[in-house]
Amino acid sequence: MAGAQQRIEPGERQAAALSFLYFFCVLAAYYVIRPVREQLSAAVGSTQLPWFFAATFVATLALTPIFAWLASRWPRRIVVPVVYLFFIACLLAFVPLFTAQGLLSPRALGIVFFVWVSVFNLFVVSVFWSFMSDIWSEQQARRVFPLIATGGAIGAITGPVLTSALVGVLGVAPLLVVSVLLLCAALGCVLLLGRWSRRHGANRGDVAHEAAVGGGMFDGLRQVFAHPFIRGMALLMVLGDALGTIAYALYVDSLGAAFAPDVAQPSQFHQLVVSLYAMLPWNDAATLSAAQARTFAASLVDLTTNLLQLGMQLTLTRWLLRRYGAGVVIAVWAAASVIVLVLLGVLGDISVGWLGGLSLAVVVLIVTRSGAYGLVQPARESLYTLVPRELRYKGKNAVDTAVWRAGDVVVATSMNGLRALGAVTATFGWLGALAAAASGWVGWALARRAEAGAPGNAGRSRRQGVVESDAKPG
Repeated sequence: MAGAQQRIEPGERQAAALSFLYFFCVLAAYYVIRPVREQLSAAVGSTQLPWFFAATFVATLALTPIFAWLASRWPRRIVVPVVYLFFIACLLAFVPLFTAQGLLSPRALGIVFFVWVSVFNLFVVSVFWSFMSDIWSEQQARRVFPLIATGGAIGAITGPVLTSALVGVLGVAPLLVVSVLLLCAALGCVLLLGRWSRRHGANRGDVAHEAAVGGGMFDGLRQVFAHPFIRGMALLMVLGDALGTIAYALYVDSLGAAFAPDVAQPSQFHQLVVSLYAMLPWNDAATLSAAQARTFAASLVDLTTNLLQLGMQLTLTRWLLRRYGAGVVIAVWAAASVIVLVLLGVLGDISVGWLGGLSLAVVVLIVTRSGAYGLVQPARESLYTLVPRELRYKGKNAVDTAVWRAGDVVVATSMNGLRALGAVTATFGWLGALAAAASGWVGWALARRAEAGAPGNAGRSRRQGVVESDAKPG
């Protein structure tokens, strides 16, 4: 029985492989350009993040109803490709802005690019998982979602590797073209998966499943407040985002301090990064600027985070999700996050010598972020297979975009206020630990309710770890 639950069925293998490749391309495209955004954040410091997050929130708030309008009036086979074509066109539009002098000031270009990359990440990943939860059933999701997430983890590893290897040779603008090519490959996967779903998918006999969702353009935002499941997912997102924003802000400050242009005594971490940069034969450490050093260091942090994420997905996530359900997976991540954040609260932002001089704040970011994507994301996305399509495409998109960025603004602004009152790194360590504990409890309770109320799940015992191979009608 357990073996049957573990296997990818023969009829699912083609679609599982395409889904794996699809997510690989999406995250590789994002992580190729993400270090450029990170070095900009480190250059200005975390106190400026509320402005960046506010601009991103306004952009997502404007785009969320537009996406809901598209989903209301056009079928999935049109909506999903249109989203990717839009972002491909935007990336191509940035190329002349990076190559031509005088079109935008460096600061203006940096702000616009930061906001655009943040919006890009939210929408392409949210649309990906909406599409996945639409073509796979809940039982299939338990088997294939951890595998699909592994494809994303490998893409998230490949992106930073490409950036760290090519930024010193090609510069920024050609990296945007690399990202475009990866998105084009993702678009091809969308078209092939749509054809598979119509012929072999779990809902292939349901004509309405291919149709437009219907409703209004503000339905997604309304569902955040009106629908219990979406409201719970929004709360889970806000708590997780509070933890993520705290970790990110502390990481940005640590990165900026380690690679400040006027630093008197290079830290152990600074020296390690320069040594690794010089190991690449096409790089010249003597000409390494502060911006290049921050970009290279950010790509190394991303690479480490994503390798840890991949390890989780290969060894832990699929087993936990299949055997115990989403609630246990979220609780495991919360427990690990609480541990490292309590250490930050007790010890402060110390340098960890046996980790190459990494500051404890960077370690917190690596642990919490790798768990968020390696454990929580597959678990959270599996819950969306239990709800109607309108919630998957509208309410989910609102949670993954507008709610997420609203949380960024509130948390980053609150951190600035607390700093004005004398809060230090250790203070935010304790606050982050509270957010992680609350997130674990909310995720556990929400998953239990969703899975217990799903059709065919009556009688399934999560506490005993019993997983039935054939769902019985509830």
